[in-house]
Amino acid sequence: MGAVAIPFSAEAGERVDVALVLAVDVSRSMSPEELQIQRKGYAAAIASPEVVRAIELGAHGRIGLMMFEWANDTHIREIVGWTIIEDRAGATEFADKVLADSTFGQRRTSISGAIRHATAFLEDLPFEADRRVIDISGDGPNNHGAPVTLARDAAVESGMVINGLPLMTTGGAGFQFNIKDLDEYYRRCVIGGPASFVIPVNNWVQFPDAVRRKLVLEIGGVVPHVPSVIKAQFTPQEPYDCLIGEKIWRQMREQYFWDQ
Repeated sequence: MGAVAIPFSAEAGERVDVALVLAVDVSRSMSPEELQIQRKGYAAAIASPEVVRAIELGAHGRIGLMMFEWANDTHIREIVGWTIIEDRAGATEFADKVLADSTFGQRRTSISGAIRHATAFLEDLPFEADRRVIDISGDGPNNHGAPVTLARDAAVESGMVINGLPLMTTGGAGFQFNIKDLDEYYRRCVIGGPASFVIPVNNWVQFPDAVRRKLVLEIGGVVPHVPSVIKAQFTPQEPYDCLIGEKIWRQMREQYFWDQ
């Protein structure tokens, strides 16, 4: 059948195993080369045999998928709108649309804004979904817009799951605003909901495989016990400063002429 772009008025009763939003960071902390690696990695993962197989094994045998890019609190750019995918042809068509577009870096990093936009997309689905998942990638902490925990908590309370792909790489114009324990930041401040998890990327070579594994887990709705997957922990812990990004921004902004 392939990819079916669903207008909001059509097939409203059709059901998918998961409605998945891919929210992709394009803040200026990443170089143009890294942005291209990111885009190609998503396309390769979406069209991979492993992801297609995960889709076909679902109870309904189809998923709803869309992708947008984000940076500051007001910047959102839809790359591919809501599409129902149920086979290899559909996955390949979606991936081709991802590759056909171009990425341009934007100022600042608002994970809270990305979650807010993703939540809005999931609250206005053109089909029925057993699960609603936000897949968010990024290479730095929130430094613009509302505190990230407020957006996270609102999404989780609405029944959504947020998973994270922290890019713990170096390079780009604004790397000074990043933090060394970004995986822990994502675990403590960004992800949430049942079986939510983080898959860190320490090197861009790992990126395509990390995205592929993440999509397979999200489509299947399970998290295996493997070292590369960090699950959310709801046990008592030492406090973590989820406003670290905003504090770094305030300390550094007078020394630079650009925004991350």
